[in-house]
Amino acid sequence: MARIVSLAEAVKAAVRDGDTVAMEGFTHLIPHAAGHEIIRQGRKHLTLIRMTPDLIYDQLIGMGCAGKLIFSWGGNPGVGSLHRFRDAVENGWPNRLEIVEHSHAAMANAYEAGAANLPFAAFRGYIGSDLPKVNPHIKRITCPFTGESLAAVPSHRPDVAVIHAQRADRKGNVMIEGVLGVQKEAVLASKRSIVTVEEIVDDFGPRNLNAVILPSWTVGYVAEVPGGAFPSYAQGYYPRNNAFYKEWDEIARERDTFLAWMKANVLEKGPDAFRQYARKLEAAE
Repeated sequence: MARIVSLAEAVKAAVRDGDTVAMEGFTHLIPHAAGHEIIRQGRKHLTLIRMTPDLIYDQLIGMGCAGKLIFSWGGNPGVGSLHRFRDAVENGWPNRLEIVEHSHAAMANAYEAGAANLPFAAFRGYIGSDLPKVNPHIKRITCPFTGESLAAVPSHRPDVAVIHAQRADRKGNVMIEGVLGVQKEAVLASKRSIVTVEEIVDDFGPRNLNAVILPSWTVGYVAEVPGGAFPSYAQGYYPRNNAFYKEWDEIARERDTFLAWMKANVLEKGPDAFRQYARKLEAAE
């Protein structure tokens, strides 16, 4: 059953050195506040999984938290490269980063398989792709019923899933609305989970038809962190801060400017800083 705790308590209890950690959220509800807390608590040697590594993974990699990345696309959306990610791969700074690259379809299917407690995912894919040449985890299998050749990849079974959502109730049930990525599957596939939410409510009230409810018995820890997805957006709460994505390109381009920003904005601050971003964005509407 879900426990409602502070973010610091959740990370301390759920995330350990050497863990495989999936932090998911597609275009919105990206768990930035939780990623910052992992950095503050100094977790190391993590294997990170994410369909689209962007700013929060650039920060985790640049602060030396990660030793391996399993992903399908990495970049600063609409801007360009992730400079800390590139520095780790090309120059080994601050440490070497092993990469395992998949397609989007493979990543989504691997989460689905993990959520179903299956050892691998089978699907139609990688036809004409060179990825199997550089990723030995991509295999071909023959369907025993039709003889069709299919792609197969190991299922994702993270130690910890970390997601952000709009609301949780006081029993720890979690509601996600808007663009749905693989947050649900990541939680169901993982041994432990942390969900940060914009608010904890007595009841969910009216909700969108596409809303997903994660029952409290599927969730490990819930932490209320208003603004916790900034600079991505939380549908119904605040918009995406496009300006920050552009600013990040300059901040992260050089090691010194990156480290200075992380010191001032992550290491010397806590999750309450995200509440201020949410207020500013709401006031600007």
